[in-house]
Amino acid sequence: MDPTGIISALVAGIVIGLIARILVPSMQPIGCIVTIVIGILGAFIGLGIGEWAGYGDQWLLVFLTQVFIAIILVAITAALFRKSNTG
Repeated sequence: MDPTGIISALVAGIVIGLIARILVPSMQPIGCIVTIVIGILGAFIGLGIGEWAGYGDQWLLVFLTQVFIAIILVAITAALFRKSNTG
């Protein structure tokens, strides 16, 4: 992966991760780095789902899928962090 692709993945991860954190309705005990990693994972998984489902060339549907996947990942990660901090 060239430097431009890495920077693009980081920017996409930041944007998608932040949108997901805003849309999850509770306080999340996760930091910025975890948010970026979740956003990057959501971006890659969402893109894969879009390609698999046949709408990989429709950027809005792919973006919405990426955000949806990131929302799920934020909720799961926040729940795991909450459990590890309480017990």
